[in-house]
Amino acid sequence: MEVKLFQRTQRDLAASINLVIDKYWEDSISEEDMVKLINKLYINNEEKFKRNGNYTTVLRQQCGKRRLSVVSKVLQPKEVS
Repeated sequence: MEVKLFQRTQRDLAASINLVIDKYWEDSISEEDMVKLINKLYINNEEKFKRNGNYTTVLRQQCGKRRLSVVSKVLQPKEVS
């Protein structure tokens, strides 16, 4: 699956996040691929993701709670049990 890693606007970033997570929910891509893509999007667009520790307003409006909860879990540091 091809997704541009460097997004021009927050709306473009939100559309890419939605696409990646929706493809995962449709079983079109694996969980591993989804995690890699979300991490790459975050690394390359960090300033468009969060402001003052919270997701930007545009991301919250465009992506919604369910998708952002998936993004939050992907971006959390991994805890080893």
